[in-house]
Amino acid sequence: MAESVVLDPVDLHLLRLLQNDARTTYRDLAAQVGVAPSTCLDRVTRLRRSGVILGHRLKLDPAKLGRGLQALLSVQVRPHRRELVGPFVERIRALPESLTVFHLTGPDDYLVHVAVADMADLQRLVLDEFTARREVARVETRLIFQQWDCGPVLPSSPSAQTG
Repeated sequence: MAESVVLDPVDLHLLRLLQNDARTTYRDLAAQVGVAPSTCLDRVTRLRRSGVILGHRLKLDPAKLGRGLQALLSVQVRPHRRELVGPFVERIRALPESLTVFHLTGPDDYLVHVAVADMADLQRLVLDEFTARREVARVETRLIFQQWDCGPVLPSSPSAQTG
């Protein structure tokens, strides 16, 4: 389990601003937080080095890229041993259809969020990339009708934490 990082109010303010718009300039961040731009840069650099900030990502719309059907694949791997699951996870992560892979407790070992062109493409993916693997004992497919992004990790303001 990852170790927590101690954050002061300035760090938290910077993170709140960045999680809502990661493209905000250091000059604008510094002005909103009330510190010098060099201090802002040092703090954000420290937050990156400590692993609090994991990166910046471009979010794409799968439907606009020809992958309008999304599904969740519950995958059971047998036997569930490190020498088998390591290569399985790397292969699944390398598939362009895979959006997210979760390692789970319970009857299913993995939950894989995928985006495909259509039902035939989903069938091809399940048969050729999942059930064709020797270590995959079972795959259960659930279609996603709609999804919503959830709120940021940090509340938008310090008062929201206590309220």
